[in-house]
Amino acid sequence: MGSTSRISRAAEFRELLGSRALVADGAMGTMLYTRGVFINRCFDELNLSAPQMVLDIHQEYVRAGAEILETNTFGATRARLVTYGLADRIAEINRAGVRLARQAASERSRVFVAGAVGPLGVHIEPLGPTSYEEARAMFREQIEALLEEGVDLLIFETFSNLSELREAVLAGREAAGPEMVIVAQVTADEEGRLHDGADTETFARFLDALPADVVGLNCSVGPKPTLETLERMMAYTKKPLSAMPNAGHPTRIEGRNIYLSSPEYMAQYARRMLWEGVKIVGGCCGTTPEHIKAIASEARSLQPGLREAVIPAQAPEAKKQALEKIPLEKKSPLGAKIAAGKFVVFVEILPPRGVDASREIAGAKMCREAGIDAINVPDGPRASARMSAQVTCQLIEREAGIETVLHFCCRDRNILGIQSELLGAYAAGLRNILCITGDPPRMGAYPNATAVFDVDSIGLCNIVNNLNQGLDIGGHPFGSQTGLVLGVGANPGALNLEEEIRRTEWKVLAGAEFIITQPVFDITLLERFLERISRFRIPVIAGIWPLTSLRNAEFMVNELRVPVPEEFMERMRAAKDPEQARREGVAIAQEMVRRVRPMVEGVQLSAPFGRYELAIEVARAVGPR
Repeated sequence: MGSTSRISRAAEFRELLGSRALVADGAMGTMLYTRGVFINRCFDELNLSAPQMVLDIHQEYVRAGAEILETNTFGATRARLVTYGLADRIAEINRAGVRLARQAASERSRVFVAGAVGPLGVHIEPLGPTSYEEARAMFREQIEALLEEGVDLLIFETFSNLSELREAVLAGREAAGPEMVIVAQVTADEEGRLHDGADTETFARFLDALPADVVGLNCSVGPKPTLETLERMMAYTKKPLSAMPNAGHPTRIEGRNIYLSSPEYMAQYARRMLWEGVKIVGGCCGTTPEHIKAIASEARSLQPGLREAVIPAQAPEAKKQALEKIPLEKKSPLGAKIAAGKFVVFVEILPPRGVDASREIAGAKMCREAGIDAINVPDGPRASARMSAQVTCQLIEREAGIETVLHFCCRDRNILGIQSELLGAYAAGLRNILCITGDPPRMGAYPNATAVFDVDSIGLCNIVNNLNQGLDIGGHPFGSQTGLVLGVGANPGALNLEEEIRRTEWKVLAGAEFIITQPVFDITLLERFLERISRFRIPVIAGIWPLTSLRNAEFMVNELRVPVPEEFMERMRAAKDPEQARREGVAIAQEMVRRVRPMVEGVQLSAPFGRYELAIEVARAVGPR
């Protein structure tokens, strides 16, 4: 379709939108699912492999009264298609999607084809490695294919991240120009909040400022909470509104998600939405041609006018600024030591495998009496099932009277759980945290366990940094703040050092206040690492591991990929018995402590196999502090 024809269709759509409500179609995925397509299939690829099935569904919606047909391209971006090995077929899939919708639309006059664009399915900055520019480029790649085949408008739907939606809309506007009609929709929960915590006022103002023609809601909830959120949105946007709710909440029946809201119930709420001035009504998950037929019947009987919103002149000041972060020296005694430049010493103590932490508490008491500054508590090390690291920290601080550093990993928690547990840890009195990505389950005893990894350690740093400024995961104020001392990990011996340096810099930019390294045996690797991070240097705590045997050394080299110089390997080989091997391992660790002492701001000492006395013996090499 040529650009002139596209402009005329856009003008026709705008004219209709100004005079009456329009009815959009319902769910595509639900309909494909009922036809036996498994949910692990790429639904977008069916435009190529099962075009008749997709066409039949479009035609059913047209016959039910839909005036807007969304192309079957919700997930047809590079980021999503690459997981199915279909990245080289992006243009082909999107163009086929438009052709099928256009063929169905031709059955009736004034049926518009909307290019459907969904989220990328990856985390973008600051919670993920995908930059805004990369996200916009991926959206534009899809949008250009949709435009080449001749869509009448673009619908961006089911977005929960406002920054990602902004990049999508800007990509659409850049590719299509000012004439193209753009609909931008977010997905909110029953309280009118996005998944990242943004409240209705925040996201409504955001949508109002976007270069979109229509804004609204789709997915997540049923018609009642959708209507209630739309009513609140009307105070903050003058733009026409759209609503495409689910057919209620899904109910699990015989292994399948069934949506139980009837067509009559959906139509009842569609009438209420239309009376409120909503300009586009349709459906999302669970809605069928029967639902759309009932909604279209209501729309034909109503001609609502466009409701004018009264927008307050300025947003509340509280929502414009983050709280000033608590200074490092006031966050915790450990933070004060680091801020003052004092050389600090940590000892690592693993959580117990059962419910009895008496041995770990006794070890922590030994460390306190030996002048150790803090106990480092790993979170599910080597993907093992142990007592909660957070609870272990609480027990150690309460029973042993020594500060802890809580390892907090991303493997087992989604971003909502991350925020909840961080707030809980702070409320429980924990003040020092080490943000790590976490070992994958395949490394542990339960390789089939499900990993989450909603974010990596960089994204976790951004979340903690936000909480330290009184902002939730979405960057929205929550009325108080945390004061967590934010530590991160780094590996001076990483095989891909360039990537390790980049990630370390990103962690520092995300608010990191100290670095703990992987165990160091090769001093040249540490020197190289410190030199490479000099321009964004923060305090570095060098990891020191007292070897216990030749097998232990071989494990470090071959399984943990920690370089151990041949000189040290030979010394461990020369040990005649286990006790001599342990003494040699302690001697090597003490040498490393003395060598790194002038270069770093502290050391973390491991206690192999729970031998806390070995770590304390190594600590003696630190000398006066």
